[in-house]
Amino acid sequence: MSTVKLKIDVSGTVGDEAWHSLRHFELAESSSFDFCTQRGSACNHPAGAPHLDGECAGAEIHLDTMLLAQYAISHYLEQDRVLDVDVEAD
Repeated sequence: MSTVKLKIDVSGTVGDEAWHSLRHFELAESSSFDFCTQRGSACNHPAGAPHLDGECAGAEIHLDTMLLAQYAISHYLEQDRVLDVDVEAD
């Protein structure tokens, strides 16, 4: 199993809108989205308010093989809101 970790720009969106607007990699076994920012703290604004400029969130995509993970990296890096992608072999 391999895990692809995404850093997603959520600024200007509300809630998990940025996550749902991505084109997701269809061969993923599972995925998760985390509202914690890169600093490790949660957002400081009301839940219904847009995320502030510079706010980022993380996501993990779980795939069966490292080869699929490499394809997923290319797939996500082509999308505007994805700022960074990393992969870990489990």
